[in-house]
Amino acid sequence: MRIEISLARQTLTLFDDAGRVLRVWPVSTAANGPGEEAGSHCTPRGRHIIRAKIGAGLPAGAVLRARRPTGEIYTPELGAAVPQRDWILSRILWLSGKEVGFNRLGSRDTMRRYIYIHGTPDEGFEQAPRSHGCIRMRNADVIELFDLVPVYTEVDIREA
Repeated sequence: MRIEISLARQTLTLFDDAGRVLRVWPVSTAANGPGEEAGSHCTPRGRHIIRAKIGAGLPAGAVLRARRPTGEIYTPELGAAVPQRDWILSRILWLSGKEVGFNRLGSRDTMRRYIYIHGTPDEGFEQAPRSHGCIRMRNADVIELFDLVPVYTEVDIREA
């Protein structure tokens, strides 16, 4: 299996080992566009792998902070009470770059930048660049993806 993320189309496509499309989901990538530098709040391009999967068995809408469940379940009321929070919900697929000097090591290291594919509040989701660098998905979509892919699945993030 492999994943391709299109920044232009704001989609995540899952391919099987023969290259056939299994699923296509809408995503939201960085409002600041593509970029690899730490602190840029951009979505890193290039070849990556899923280094870790976090949140197996958590309920949809479970709130995660620092890659750990807080015990909260997201509701629109909770979101209204803390409107500035960048919600990470349901599941995390933590990405690691594979291209030394481009998205791996130094100030351009995707994993050290904590770039994830993760769930976000469904009522605020738009298939448009709105994130702080991560790839956001609706909760049911990220749970489905999480259950379909193993750790070390290839992820290619492309502009086109």
